[in-house]
Order: sequence, then C-alpha cells, then structure tokens
Amino acid sequence: MAQRSSLSQRRAALEQEWSRWIPAGTPQGDSALRSEVAQSWLRSLRTVDPSCEHAPVADADVTARWAASSLRTPVSELTDQLRDITEGAGYVAAITDETGTILWSHGGPVMRRRAEQVNFAPGGRWDEAHMGTNALSLALRTEQPHTVFSAEHLVAALHGWVCYCAPIRGADGRQLGVLDLSTTWDRAHPLAMSTARTLVTAIETKLHHRMAASGVRLTCLGAARLIRDGAPVRLRPRHLELLTLLALEPEGFTHERLHFAVYGDRPVGTSTLKSEMSYLRRATGGDITSRVYRLVSPLSCDAVDVLAALEAGDTATAVELYRGPLLPDSDTPGIVQWREYLEVGVRTAVLSSGNVEHALRYGERAPHDIEIHEHALRLLPRGDGRRALAVARLHGALRD
Repeated sequence: MAQRSSLSQRRAALEQEWSRWIPAGTPQGDSALRSEVAQSWLRSLRTVDPSCEHAPVADADVTARWAASSLRTPVSELTDQLRDITEGAGYVAAITDETGTILWSHGGPVMRRRAEQVNFAPGGRWDEAHMGTNALSLALRTEQPHTVFSAEHLVAALHGWVCYCAPIRGADGRQLGVLDLSTTWDRAHPLAMSTARTLVTAIETKLHHRMAASGVRLTCLGAARLIRDGAPVRLRPRHLELLTLLALEPEGFTHERLHFAVYGDRPVGTSTLKSEMSYLRRATGGDITSRVYRLVSPLSCDAVDVLAALEAGDTATAVELYRGPLLPDSDTPGIVQWREYLEVGVRTAVLSSGNVEHALRYGERAPHDIEIHEHALRLLPRGDGRRALAVARLHGALRD
C-alpha cells in the first residue's frame, strides 16, 4: 500500500510539473499524461531541461554517415512520395540512425524553418537522454510506432508540434533507426501515422529485396577478392581497384575524376577507362551507372565497414575488421590515398584508446609500428603476461 501511494505521489508531482510547462492556450489532449509518456518524462527529467531551445548536435560527420547508411538508397527511391507528403501537406520528414541522430530530413519551406529552429535537422540528437520525451525517442526505446502530441513533449519548445514515428528494421530484424513525420498540432491528422507506417514498410521492403539480391562481398584489406553467391569472381587487379574506389565513394565519380584516381597524370586515353568499366559491368552483373560511375546498390565491403566503424567512434569493430593495408600491392593514386586515410584513421583511434586489446590486436598487423607497441606496454599493468608479447614486438620493430 505504501509503494502504491508513493507511485501516486510521483505521478501527481509529474503532472504538476507537466502543467507548469504548458503555456496558456496550448492544447493538452487528455487531461492527464498517458502512461508511456509519463514514464518517459520521469526518465527524461534526469538529463534534459524542459526549457532547452533545441536538440544538441552530434559529434560525428553526419554527411558521411548518411552516405554510408543502408537506408540512404531506399529513402532516395521514395523521394517523390516524401516530397508530396512534406511539401503538399505541410509536414517535415526525418530519418534517424539507431542512436536517434537525424541523418536526413526534408520539408516544405515553412516547416523546414520551424524544424531548423529546434535542430530537427541532420546532426540533431533526438534520443530520450538528449531531447526528452518525443515520438522519435519513444519509438527508439520501445521499437514500436508512437505519436506525441503538443504538450506531451517534455521540451516546451516542441509544444506546438505533433510527431508520428515508426521504427525501421533491417532484414535481420535489427532496428536501424526511425522515420518521423512532424507538423504543427493544428494539422494533426488520423491518417498521418498510417502514412508513416506505410513509408517504413516500403523502406523495409526495399532493404529486404536488396539483401536478397546482393550476395556480393568485396575484400580489399590485406588481400583482394570478390565473392558472388558464395563463389569467387576472377577479376584483374585493375578491376578490383575500380570496384574498391566505387565502394568507398558511394556518391560516385565523373569520368574525369575516376580517370585521375586510377591513372593520375599518366597519358592514358579516355577510351581505356571506358573499356575497363564495360568489362567490370559484365563481371559484376551490370550494377554500375554510366553517366556518373556509381554502384546502383551498396556493395558489402570490408574497407567500407571499417570506415563506418571509425565514423561511429567504434574502435573495437574498426580494429577487428582491419586486416591490413588497402590493396597493398596497388600504386593507383586513388587507392594509395584511401589506404593512407584508413591506416591513419585506425591507428589514431588505437592510440587514442585506453583499451589495451585494441593496441595488441592492431599490433599484430603493424609489426613495424614502434609507437603502437610502446602504447600497448604503457597500458599493460606489471605482472600481465602479455607484456612479454608487447616487448618482443617492440624489440623486433626497433631492430628493423
């Protein structure tokens, strides 16, 4: 009985707090907070000030994360539908990643300006810990669709909004992010949630079809090979270089830019690259556009996975996947540039990490790197048997 009384008191105090943040004339919907909203408020008030004016900005490069996201292609294919909804009906649409960071958004000019004022835009963090109770944070937490209306939002700056949100899942069932449709509360419509769910179904269907159709895996770190439907595809080194460049730069290349990335300043005719690309299309099933050289479907590639891990700040995954330099026998300018970029990125992440496992694992693949072995020794406590391994590696590097 005492516990029930305590819960009632907390609920009453919360609703009093809720009322304090509602300006006169703001629609409140039900006279009391819904249970899932009340629970979210209790969690959110620990980390979020209801008077904050906008969402905080993520540290990561959102443009690069969106370019590498598996959601980018299916969302791009739905551009016309999303434009009709946002520009025609006065909504703003957003796609987040699994952390609640907005990667993409689109809206008509009025709603876009309103959205930008609260950083409902690429780079904004809308998870519960950073922006409190909202439809995106609820959908992320529960993995279920949610609507949050007006003053149900924890942050007072959002009390003029209504948001409809549904989670997006990959073919393996993992939550990849959410799709949100938002507008002003006076434009609320009972079909908006149905529209959000229909769009999510379309995105998920496209994801599943691409997963089923793509049995292609490119390995280009330490060794080079292309596997298609479980069988190796024989490609010349030049074609592996081309495929690697296209995988690492999903926005694609103009003919001139790709020509320079492959041949540099060497006097090679333009027809040579066209011939190489024609061969590559035949070998890979023709999944490369012509006007701008670009992969039609994202390619599964170990170097791309390492790049994504670095951009997400996931050093453990980056080190695990980094099997060696990118196409180590290649002297192609574009490959050399990417090789150095990836190596510096992984190495810097390891040296910035206080996890000795990262230093030891990377040290296996960088036997000549004195600084990495010294870093491992600094992190290993006295008496740890692995110090002998780090000392041996350092000794070998110093003798080279």
